[in-house]
Amino acid sequence: MYEDFHVSDRWTGEDLHCRWKANIVAIATRHADAIDIRFDVNDRPMWIAMPATAWVEQKKRTGKVITDQLAAQIGGRYLKQIIGEGYDSRREIYTMTVEEVLAHLDAVVDEAKSAGDIPQLPVGINA
Repeated sequence: MYEDFHVSDRWTGEDLHCRWKANIVAIATRHADAIDIRFDVNDRPMWIAMPATAWVEQKKRTGKVITDQLAAQIGGRYLKQIIGEGYDSRREIYTMTVEEVLAHLDAVVDEAKSAGDIPQLPVGINA
């Protein structure tokens, strides 16, 4: 779904190839209470930061956790949305709110139910 996709830049019409690369706990890397989801957008790094409190809120509201695979899908869906809305391509990091994370989570889960399943990670690694 959103671990490897193409989207057109709203302003230039350029085809952007977005590929998930990693989920990183930002506490260790930038002392932030967040999980950073890294994508390459036409081979340029782009980070989607999700507040760690979204994991807590998801557990409270449903009793279920946000998995690494689900976090990558949420980040990819958000990335696709902001590109479609005319994102600032010079920025390397975008920060989601808890509400945005939960809204995109719900949308990803609904889409996955329609498609049959959320794709498994990692992708693009040849064994």
